[in-house]
Amino acid sequence: MAGSDLYTGTLDVLILKALTWGPMHGYGVGKWIRDTTRDALQVQEGALYPALHRLERKGLLEEEWGISETGREAKYYKLTAAGRKQLQAEVLRWTRYTLAVSAALNASPA
Repeated sequence: MAGSDLYTGTLDVLILKALTWGPMHGYGVGKWIRDTTRDALQVQEGALYPALHRLERKGLLEEEWGISETGREAKYYKLTAAGRKQLQAEVLRWTRYTLAVSAALNASPA
């Protein structure tokens, strides 16, 4: 799925989860999503970076500059305390949502 095909809210929660592993630059976040979903989700830069900036504006992420694996300067994102709290709430919401959808999809006709 491309970035614009992700269900509403999915990209935000995936970004927050990716950053539980520690600060990452945007490319690293996208790679983490690709790798952990076994290439099922591939987020385009045009969706990823606006989402990172939106989460930063909401106070869920902070940015810091660092040196990437290639030796270049890069902007790294990290979770704030508010971001961790939001992730916990979103994981609970997604768990409830997926259980409800699964129940509906597995229902048999009467």
